[in-house]
Amino acid sequence: MTRCGARRQPIMAIRYGTLPSPIQQLRREMDRLLSGFVGGLPETGMLASVVRGQPAVNLWETRETVEVEMELPGVKPEQLDISVQQDQLTIKVDRPEAAAQDVTYHRRERPVGSFTRVLTLPAQVDAEKVEANLRDGVLRITLPKAEAVRPRKIPVRQGA
Repeated sequence: MTRCGARRQPIMAIRYGTLPSPIQQLRREMDRLLSGFVGGLPETGMLASVVRGQPAVNLWETRETVEVEMELPGVKPEQLDISVQQDQLTIKVDRPEAAAQDVTYHRRERPVGSFTRVLTLPAQVDAEKVEANLRDGVLRITLPKAEAVRPRKIPVRQGA
């Protein structure tokens, strides 16, 4: 009779501190993602944001700026409080509940109330030059990178 399956190999014990850097990064990221499942959903990501009643955020960077977009249908500029401190962008939104009397909701998926999102920025920004624009229910924040972190072209002179 033939047996299928691989032979069990002994597991080599490696101390955590001796793993190569990319493996350490992968392990930390997996630990972070899996630790969120203890209480239900992970703390980051689109699904967790939607479940908590917070809109998902897109954050990206170019050579000159860090850009953020957040969908905020029905929100007015006066309901927003946006601030930057060091590498943190804080977006506070206050969506008051519409005063509806004698209404029975059969489905209510649009969140109401206040919430705060704090995003860690991938680069240092110039807080004095940050611009925010709310158009068609989409908040767009443009954060120019600080001069110290912008790429610079270095001219090369011919030696004498």
